[in-house]
Parts: sequence; C-alpha cells; structure tokens
Amino acid sequence: MANTVKLKYTTPGMSESDATRVVELLQDRLNAATDLHLTLKHVHWNVVGPHFISVHEMIDPQVDEVREFADDLAERIATLGGSPIGTPGALVAARTWDEYSIGRDTTQAHLGALDLVYQGVITSYRDAIKELDDLDLVTQDMLIGQTDKLELFHWFVRAHLEDKSGALSTADAHSEQEAARAAG
Repeated sequence: MANTVKLKYTTPGMSESDATRVVELLQDRLNAATDLHLTLKHVHWNVVGPHFISVHEMIDPQVDEVREFADDLAERIATLGGSPIGTPGALVAARTWDEYSIGRDTTQAHLGALDLVYQGVITSYRDAIKELDDLDLVTQDMLIGQTDKLELFHWFVRAHLEDKSGALSTADAHSEQEAARAAG
C-alpha cells in the first residue's frame, strides 16, 4: 500500500512515523481478512459432494471468526489515528493476490484451493508480525492471536488433504487450480 496514511494523532508513546507504518500493515491485514471471509463464504455456498455438510458447517465458524478479525483490525487502525478503508473497490485495488478461482466444485477441490489461500494469508501475517517487533508490540500481539486461529483453521482444511502418512495431496501445487485438481 502506498504511503497515503495521514494521521491527526496517534496513541501515546508511539511516533507518528511508526504509527503510520503500523496503520499500513493493519490496512493490508484488514484487506486480507475481508477478502478471506468473503472467500470462505463463497466456498461455503459452492461446495458439493459426499462431504458437503461437514465442510459446509466447518467453514461458517471460520467466516465468523475472520470477520471479527477484520473488525478488530479496523478498530486498531482507528485507535492509532488512522481511517480504516473497507470498501470493495479499495480492497480490489490494493490487494496483491489473485481473485479466488474456484466456483461450484467438490469439497476436496475447494479444500485444496483453500490450502493455498491459507498459506498465503498466514505467510503475510507472519511477515507483518516480524516487522511489528520493532514498531508496536500491542498490534503484534493482536496479529499473533489472529495467526494462531488462522493456523488452526488451516489445519482443519489440511486434515482433509492428508493421506494416512501425513502427506498433503496439494504439496506440489502452485496455484489454486493445481491444488484443486491435486486434492480431487
């Protein structure tokens, strides 16, 4: 995200330059969380097949939790004196990842694609956590808690993709389409 953050104030004990960077990191996470909860809801609506109900019901609590992440991220931006941006156009313009590419498909295809989605989201959260080490431990703590939940949800997805030895069917996939095919 370009450095377009303009703060009128920030939280006591934090420099304006540090707060500006933290707000940028938070906005990126807000975009990711917003995109993820919409993607998860899309999956919830579009899974079919013999394991439909178990995956359909597994996804909804993830949607709810990730939606709460977005709210927490937006409120932290406001706490630091920033203005959270939650419009669809701004999200699409700012995101650095591709649109989710699977429509109506089997539970395995969606879970395979979600494996890659979660890998990307978790990696970007961990990158932000590292950068926050020198900027803001309060925000870092929030992202650590969210990452813990994201990793748990990723494990739920991956449990459907493992064979009895623990090998993932999606291990060599580099795109959602490849992962969907490998999982199917």
